[in-house]
Amino acid sequence: MATSAAAQETFFALREEIARIEGRLAARLEETAPAAGSGAVLVRRNGLAVTSLLATGAEGFDRALGGGLPQAALTEIQGAETRDAGSSTGFVLALVSLLLGEAPAPVLWTGTFDVFREAGLPYAPGLRSLYGIEPARLLVAPAQRLADALWIAEEAARMGGFSAVLVEIRGNPARFDLTASRRLHHRARDAGRPVFLLRQAGFPEPTAAPVRLIVSPAPAGPRQTVSGALCGSIGPPSFRIAVSKSLSAPAAQFTLEWNVHERAFQERGAENPVAVAPLSRDGPHIAAKTGTGLAFRYRAEPAARAEPAGKQFAPHRRLG
Repeated sequence: MATSAAAQETFFALREEIARIEGRLAARLEETAPAAGSGAVLVRRNGLAVTSLLATGAEGFDRALGGGLPQAALTEIQGAETRDAGSSTGFVLALVSLLLGEAPAPVLWTGTFDVFREAGLPYAPGLRSLYGIEPARLLVAPAQRLADALWIAEEAARMGGFSAVLVEIRGNPARFDLTASRRLHHRARDAGRPVFLLRQAGFPEPTAAPVRLIVSPAPAGPRQTVSGALCGSIGPPSFRIAVSKSLSAPAAQFTLEWNVHERAFQERGAENPVAVAPLSRDGPHIAAKTGTGLAFRYRAEPAARAEPAGKQFAPHRRLG
């Protein structure tokens, strides 16, 4: 009996030590936790209570994350493919919009020149109309090398003049390893402000971020009016979110819509599903009868002569 009690005490001590290193409680304190819906939970960092979570407004999504995204931490937002850059960037900008509604300081966005050349620079009218972000509150700092971008992010994270820091990388560069992500996480944790890691066209790898979200585009639903859905219209921007890593919940998937007018997310449930392909208006979606099939005899064509190396066309046209 004594041996069992000693083993249990050792186990609890180990949990507390791991929780101290990760900056969170090993067990949720139900009797001292904030009220439900307050967007905050009790965590502990070096013996101090901290309540800092960013609620998105989507109740199921926030509940799966334990109340929201941690503000005093590194959060990784990943787009699996290059074509997902618009969705992943739009999702991060929506989070920045939520954050700027609570903090007056601007946001720093840094990355290498090749990242901005591939995905494009921020468009000021779009930031204002879709996310309510004034261009004066967003500072973009491109860097020639990834090491310089990481240095800018680390220095900005510890400064008090920014509400958040957004660092964008492409792929899985060797320069950005677990140690580099741990430095960003520690800076965010010490300053009490979020650092968003936006990874474009990369695969998940070990980082110090407590939360990793994989973002891909979702088909937009029809625009909702007072008389119902407007047929043939395009509704709010939609995102398919996969929780790839979280300290408070297992892996899960959600479809979120960004409400441009209310500046908040809402979760798409069973009451507003969206078909991947719309039905045809002029007839049945799938033909009832395909008709008679005709067989054609295949005749091999003579192979074309190889074009000389000096006259081959480039896959992309070079301008200028």
